[in-house]
Formats: sequence, structure tokens, C-alpha cells
Amino acid sequence: MTTLLLVRHGETDWNAARRIQGSTDIALNDTGRAQARETAAVLAERFAGVNPLVVSSDLSRARETAEIIAAALGTDLAHTYPQLRERAYGVAEGLSIEEYHEKFGVWDRENVPDAETSPQLRRRAVGAVRRVVRDARRLHSPRDVPVIAVSHGALISQLIRHASGDTLPLVGERLANASTHEFLVERHHLSVRSYAAVPIG
Repeated sequence: MTTLLLVRHGETDWNAARRIQGSTDIALNDTGRAQARETAAVLAERFAGVNPLVVSSDLSRARETAEIIAAALGTDLAHTYPQLRERAYGVAEGLSIEEYHEKFGVWDRENVPDAETSPQLRRRAVGAVRRVVRDARRLHSPRDVPVIAVSHGALISQLIRHASGDTLPLVGERLANASTHEFLVERHHLSVRSYAAVPIG
């Protein structure tokens, strides 16, 4: 049984401008670094003396967030996983929300050429969690250490949907930058212990 905390990366300039990032590698801005430090302080207090494993997506905004968290915990970023990347949005990457609506109409990521579909994202996200937890167990056996994985909003949302039987997040909610979401991994079963959401603005 493994406690898995998924943390969304801190803010980037594209987040602030409401541009669709997807797999495009955009760095944290100063606000994002401050958000990461705030989350890191909370996690360092919670896990004092525990030494959890810290991993991340290989995109720089997630990796830097994870490095800030790891430093606060007195450890290093253990590994990066391409499987934890944000959903690929195909030709919509780089567009503002307004440009998206002009080009594609209603907000429906399934109608964008070359974008990753929801079923594809779910399969990748679940597979990524299984790999991360398997690697953590192999590295620390026989101990079962907590894992902190820094990833991205759409991927974390899809895992919350998967683990809650598609009942969460609620309509009108989104996951804020640097927010933390807790899961329990038992064999191949993933359950949501808590998630942090804010109203869509």
C-alpha cells in the first residue's frame, strides 16, 4: 500500500496568459516558483523525518517544481518520467482559450487534430502511476515509502476521474497550480484520498 501525492506544477507565463500548453515545454515563472516553495513548505512539515521519494514529469515546469519540493524535504529529485507529461493537445498547443474557441468552437479536446484523446490519456496516466509506484517499491523494498510525483493538470484530473469512478472532479472545478492531490495505491487499485480544486474562473 503506497501513499501517492500528485502535485500540479507551478504557474508558467502560458498559464497566466491562458494559453494551452500540453506537451510544449514551458518553464515556470516567478509566481510558479513561489507557489512551488509554498507547497514544498507544507510537504516538508508533513513529511519531516519520513524522506519520501520525489519524481516528476520530464517537462521543465514539473521538473523545477519537483526540485524545489525535493530540496525542502532534504532530498533529490529521484527520476523523471515522460509518461507523467501533460496531455498532448496537438495543433491547439500555444493557442489562447479565445483562439481555441474561434478555431474549434466548444471546449472539447476530442475534436482537435493530433490531440491525445481522453481514453489515451487515461491509459497513459494509469500506466505511469503503476510504473512510478513499482519503481518506488523496488527501490525501497521492503519499506513502502510515500511518493510525491509532480505532473500536470489534465493528467491528474484524469487520474482523479479514474480513481473516483468518473464522479470527481465536480463540474465547474479545476486543479490550481501547485495543488496537491492524494491517492492510495493498493496492488492495482487506485483510490482518491483527497483532491484540491478551485472554481473555474
